Amino acid sequence: MSAVKIECVASEGYRIGESPVWDEKESALLCVDITGRKVCRWSSVTKQVQAISVDAPVSSVALRKSGGYVITLGTRFAALKWNEQLVTTITHVDKDKPNNRFNDGKVDPAGRYFAGNRRSIYKLEKEESIPDGMCIDTGGKLWVACYDGGRVIRLDPETGKRLQTVKLPVDKTTSCCFGGKDYSEMYVTSASDGMDKEWLSRQPQAGGIFKITGLGVKGVPPYPFAG
Repeated sequence: MSAVKIECVASEGYRIGESPVWDEKESALLCVDITGRKVCRWSSVTKQVQAISVDAPVSSVALRKSGGYVITLGTRFAALKWNEQLVTTITHVDKDKPNNRFNDGKVDPAGRYFAGNRRSIYKLEKEESIPDGMCIDTGGKLWVACYDGGRVIRLDPETGKRLQTVKLPVDKTTSCCFGGKDYSEMYVTSASDGMDKEWLSRQPQAGGIFKITGLGVKGVPPYPFAG
């Protein structure tokens, strides 16, 4: 196994970076800034980040089989056409609960987009703080970003045993996914919300996107929304 390398590929200072997903066609990483109300795309070719502002907290983004993307926006599922910067509502839930919002979302192998207001949490050791976003590798093992833990960990979902730990230079790691040409790269989002000036001075890359190489495993490509 080669040495693990961690690189900050985008120092955008997202308030709550979340929902990373690899777009193979664009060779790009998508993610959202929930409270910053932005959908963002980092190109591995140009090394640049583009962002589209939206009108509500945006908690997740997914690929769409018919083209473009789908996002969970407030309490709406919405289609996003990137080049046109056009957001169109697909369906609106909980219209009678204006202070509610989706918390996270993922597409399953059948192409269905699941989103909820509460997140299922795996029970981890106390020192890992809060388990947040996660992904799976081709070996069937889970990778979990530990919020306020500054790390991602690899777990055996059958035994609960921790197999690997990768520490990052920021505390508020929020989620992770695999990407790159062969899905051997891991991308980790982070947050800067709730950090004071002194804390931010110690962690100037907080809210950035990180790329991890040399893990020795590959990930599973994301499933696109079938609609």
